[in-house]
Amino acid sequence: MNSLTDKARSSIEDALASPTIGWKARLMFLGPAVIASVAYMDPGNYATNIQAGAGYGYKLLWVVLLANLIAMLFQALSARLGIVTGKNLAELSRDNFPRPVVWIMWVVSEIAAMATDLAEFLGGAIGLALLFDLPLFAGMIITAIITYGILLFEGRGYRPMELIIGAFVGIIGLCYLAEVLIAPIDWSATARGLVTPDMPDSAALAIAVGIIGATVMPHAIYLHSGLTQNRTQVTDIKHKRRLVRFSNIEVVLALAVAGMINMAMVMMAASAFHEGHSQVAEIETAYHTLTPLLGAAAAAMFLTSLICSGISSSVVGTMAGQMIMQGFLHFRVPVWVRRLVTMVPAFAVVALGVNPTQALIWSQVVLSISLPVPMIALVIFVSRRDIMGEFATSMVTRLLSILGASLVLVLNFVLLADFFGIAIPFL
Repeated sequence: MNSLTDKARSSIEDALASPTIGWKARLMFLGPAVIASVAYMDPGNYATNIQAGAGYGYKLLWVVLLANLIAMLFQALSARLGIVTGKNLAELSRDNFPRPVVWIMWVVSEIAAMATDLAEFLGGAIGLALLFDLPLFAGMIITAIITYGILLFEGRGYRPMELIIGAFVGIIGLCYLAEVLIAPIDWSATARGLVTPDMPDSAALAIAVGIIGATVMPHAIYLHSGLTQNRTQVTDIKHKRRLVRFSNIEVVLALAVAGMINMAMVMMAASAFHEGHSQVAEIETAYHTLTPLLGAAAAAMFLTSLICSGISSSVVGTMAGQMIMQGFLHFRVPVWVRRLVTMVPAFAVVALGVNPTQALIWSQVVLSISLPVPMIALVIFVSRRDIMGEFATSMVTRLLSILGASLVLVLNFVLLADFFGIAIPFL
C-alpha cells in the first residue's frame, strides 16, 4: 500500500518538530488505529454479541470489556513495532524465525484471513439482502462490487482509505448511539455486567471465546504494524517517541469507540431479546424481531450499521491479507485476485446451505484459535532490545502482554476441550 502524499508527510514531520501541536495538526496523526478498529466491530461481533445479550442478558459484558482492553494493548504494541522498526510483523517474522515456523505462521494467518473475510463478507451481504429484500446471493454480489470499488482507492495512498473507513466507523457509531437511546437499557444491570465476571455454562464459554475472537483480531495485529511502518519517515529518537505517544492515544480513542459499540450491541440485544426472546441467535431473526419490539427505525439502523460494518471490515481484511502474504512470502497478488480468493469460502457456505449466522460464530472461534500466533510473535519482538532499542517494552507491559496472550491460550484450550466432550471441572 502506498504511503502518505508528500504534503501530508511533510505536515506530520513539521508537527513532530514543533514544540506545540494544534488540534488540526493532531488530526494528521489519526488514521492507522481507525482502520484497525474496524476489525473490532465487524459482522462477527454482531453474531456473538447478539447471542451474548439474548441468551445471557448483561452478564457477558465483562468479556467485551476485557477483550477490548487486551485489544488496546496489542494494537498499541503493533503500531509501536511498525513505527520503531519500519517493518511490519509479518516481515519481522520472516526475517527472525526459522523457515518451518514462518511457513506454519503464514498458513495459520491465511486461514485466519479467510475466516475473517467469511464473517465480514457474509455480514454485509446479509444486511443488504434484508434491508432491500434481495436474495442473499445478490447481496453477496453487491458487497463484492462495493468492496472492490473502495479498494481501488488504495492506490492513492493512506489518507483516502483512512477517511473512507473513518466515515463508515462514524455511521456505525451513530446507529448504535441511536439504538441505545431507543432501547430500554437496564443501566444498573449493565454496570454489574461490566465489573462482575460470570460464566453461567459451557455455551456461554463458547460465546465468550467467540467474543474474544471477534474482538482481538489476528489480521488487525498484522495490519496495524504495516499501517504505521512507512506512514512517515522518522529517524530522530525524540520525534519517534512523540509519534509513539500519539499512536498510543489514537489506539485508546479508536478502540474505546469500538468497545462502546460492542457493548451497545450486547446491551441492545439484552434489552430487546433476553426477556421473552432469549432464543434469538441469528442476525436475520434479530432484525425481524426488532421491528415489532423497538420499531422499524431501530431495525433499519441495525441493518445500516451491519452493512457499513461488513463492507468496511471486508476492505480492511483484504488489505491485511495482502500485507500478510507480502510480508511472509515477499509476494504480492493483484487486489482483484485476493478479493476473489477470499470470497470463495463465503460463496461455499451459501451454496452448501450452511446457516450464515452459525458460520459467523464459528469463524470467530477459528480466529480466536489462530490469534495466539501473531500475539506471541508480537510479544517476542517488542521485548527484544536488538530490534526495538530503547522502545522495547518495560517489565510491566511485558507481563501484561504475556498475561493477555496466556488468557487467550487458556480460553482456546477450554473451548477445544468442551468441543471434544472433555469434562471441564469448573463448569
